[in-house]
Amino acid sequence: MSLAANPRQYVVRFIFIGIALVMLVRLLFLQLFEDKYKVMANDIAIFRKVMYPPRGVIYDRKGKVLCFNEKVYDLMVTPNEVSKTIDTMQFCNALGIDTATYNKLLQKARFFNGPMRQGVFIQQLSPSQTARFQENAYQFNGFQLLERSIRSYPKPVAGVVLGFIGEVSPGMLKTERFSSYLQGDYVGKDGLELSYEEVLRGQRGVNYLEKDNFNRPRDSYKKGALDTPAISGRSLQLYLDQALQEYGEKLMQNKLGSIVAIDPRTGGILAMVSSPSYDPNLLRGSDRAKNFSDLYSLATKPLFNRAIKAFYNPGSTQKPMTALIGLDVGAITPSFGYPCAGGYYACGRRIACTHSGGGHAANLRLALANSCNSYFCDVYRRSVDLGKFGGVKKGLEDWYEHMFSFGMGHPIGVDIPYEIGGTLFDSNAYNKMYRGVWNSCTNVFIGMGQGELAETPLQMANAMCIIANHGYYYKPHFVRAINNNPKDTVLAPYLEKEVVTHIPDTNYAIVALGMQDVVERGTAKVAQIPGIDICAKTGTVENKANINGVATKLQNHSMFVAFAPRTNPKIAIAVAVENAGYGATWAGPIASLMIEKYLNDTIATNRKALEDRMFKGNVISKYVYILDSAQRAKDRLREMRKMEAQQMADSIEQARRWRQVQFVVDKYYYRKK
Repeated sequence: MSLAANPRQYVVRFIFIGIALVMLVRLLFLQLFEDKYKVMANDIAIFRKVMYPPRGVIYDRKGKVLCFNEKVYDLMVTPNEVSKTIDTMQFCNALGIDTATYNKLLQKARFFNGPMRQGVFIQQLSPSQTARFQENAYQFNGFQLLERSIRSYPKPVAGVVLGFIGEVSPGMLKTERFSSYLQGDYVGKDGLELSYEEVLRGQRGVNYLEKDNFNRPRDSYKKGALDTPAISGRSLQLYLDQALQEYGEKLMQNKLGSIVAIDPRTGGILAMVSSPSYDPNLLRGSDRAKNFSDLYSLATKPLFNRAIKAFYNPGSTQKPMTALIGLDVGAITPSFGYPCAGGYYACGRRIACTHSGGGHAANLRLALANSCNSYFCDVYRRSVDLGKFGGVKKGLEDWYEHMFSFGMGHPIGVDIPYEIGGTLFDSNAYNKMYRGVWNSCTNVFIGMGQGELAETPLQMANAMCIIANHGYYYKPHFVRAINNNPKDTVLAPYLEKEVVTHIPDTNYAIVALGMQDVVERGTAKVAQIPGIDICAKTGTVENKANINGVATKLQNHSMFVAFAPRTNPKIAIAVAVENAGYGATWAGPIASLMIEKYLNDTIATNRKALEDRMFKGNVISKYVYILDSAQRAKDRLREMRKMEAQQMADSIEQARRWRQVQFVVDKYYYRKK
């Protein structure tokens, strides 16, 4: 068969001709009708101005503004458009900088954005800088003011919760989450600002402007037909109560520690205090970097959110959980008593108890009210050594699973970043520590909240929610609604009920009654509020530190956990005050005042003296500064060693290069000879 008679060749020819026609038509359309590409082709005559939207406003539970926006201007620069004949002195005088700073900032913009792209020259000009620049802007080609909005805070509270915004870093730009950002864009750096960045940021817009013969942007191109509007960020409505937060920060003045208050019915966080706190207005404006550095260098670490990052032995606040596990596995009954005579001796050494009189641990409620160490050490051992487990290692695994379900040993999932999970050891961990040879006496201390168990204040408050709700909780969170929509998909994880191990209601009820006894006739009488049934537990936590190589016993940490009222609870709370002594001395009064403030909106006259003592108390230990000085000395030594190692490496590299040069010279010299 001849080639001319083959019909397939015509099909192939038509396909190629069709593709060519489609491409030609598309090119014709792009050149004659598509305005977007005209703009790209004529970018010398048309200026593309990015419009940044205002971030969403943040409100407290009563609609009070916690955080809003103020208008500022960034000075932007396109390095290649800066005239070589620019009057540098006049420019620097207008902005109040020197020529060395001018050159440094211009080189920085060129390095990060390239010579043809616009980048930040100076962030957040002051009003006087803005006015002086605008007066002379026509003389400074390549420079342009870009309108921004920065955060402002009506009340100087909740800094660690709200977070702050700043310029996106080069490291952040490399991550998938921030890949759509440009150098110079602002982004949330901590707290709610970071967690809800995509909600708060809004959507950038673009305006196209025609340039005049002096290369200055003037009229809107095509009357704004190609412009895209900026879309404002969505607002956040929180569970946080501004008045309660402010009150808590005042109570914690001159103290190290934290307060976490949660509504157990929703998991909504009513207050989260980390002390010392700081004014979030310090981390805005042109002084943000300096203020951040100053705050970061303080020994008391105000930027460190102790509520979710610090973890402590829970001390006696662990005892309600120990009781629940013992009841659930069948190791004890509510009537179980222990004949404590001032200490626990069953493990071959004395574990001291603060009570020595007979009958103070005759049953579970009495043992909780009197916080008997011996009782809860024994309950722990009975729980893990129970015959049905066939050995302590299996028994500890069951204990671990109970504690894990209570929210210990892992981050709970609060909606601000950098939460840690504390410590909770399983059998594998103890096998590694003791090479498989251990028993219930090895770790008996965890039954009373010491030893290898450590929890954050958030975890302690969440445990109170579990007891208050008789076996479930909602993940603690701040945001109640987004743009007044409480069922926004972003909030879905916080609407799901988290059910823990299925402990019977009767067990929770007996533990709650025992915790009420703690306040009414036990170690927390200081927390009594007429008309409110408070269920609580004090904690006094041993505190040791290594100071200059010497193990030093420091002042105990004061701990307190509670929920109220016992029936239909509305608030669960945990308070930690570092280096402050007994739980009933500082943490207990602070927690009870917070409960009274929230439930009654006022403090009774007969408790004003207690309130005043909490306001004025100063319990920051001198060891905080000693430990900080020791840590700083270690840091300086580490930096010196790093510098010495780098200098050594540089010297070796220089010597290597010199040998290479010498080899080439010698080779050339001898070859010439």
